[in-house]
Amino acid sequence: MILPFISWAVTGGYFFIKPGYKAAYESLNVKTYPLALVPKLNHDKTWLEVRLMRSILGVHLLVKSDKGWQQHDLHTLKVIDKPLKAQVESLTLDAIAINPHRYGKIKSIQGLDVITDTDTRITLNWPQMRFYQQGKDTDFINKMYQIHYLQWTGIKALDDVLGFLV
Repeated sequence: MILPFISWAVTGGYFFIKPGYKAAYESLNVKTYPLALVPKLNHDKTWLEVRLMRSILGVHLLVKSDKGWQQHDLHTLKVIDKPLKAQVESLTLDAIAINPHRYGKIKSIQGLDVITDTDTRITLNWPQMRFYQQGKDTDFINKMYQIHYLQWTGIKALDDVLGFLV
């Protein structure tokens, strides 16, 4: 009975102080550059929203329709389903240059997922041109939340019973 209370108190104190939160939940953005010219688009009537942005790769046409966000070729307007590995690498290198201490260097790339030599996992959302990052510090904070909320086994039904008993 005392172990859950001690765990709750210790993790509660940690959440109050919040050491390491800033880096753990840092926003990693695709680095953008000014658009030299805004091209005229012959858009489709099914498009709900259009965004133009310029990255190290060039100009991107991001389109929202009833199918969600998609990236289109600026000239042919065809959907670009996924980038090449070299494009993922260029976008990531450009973005992580802002904080080399946290992100280090790219260790591996699998599809849209990048792992750095600091064990930070970065995922590229290609249709929206966004990055998501998570490192060991994020994993640690998430584990603290699991302890705090008595999610000890990973099995919800069992955790609910244990939480009720203690």
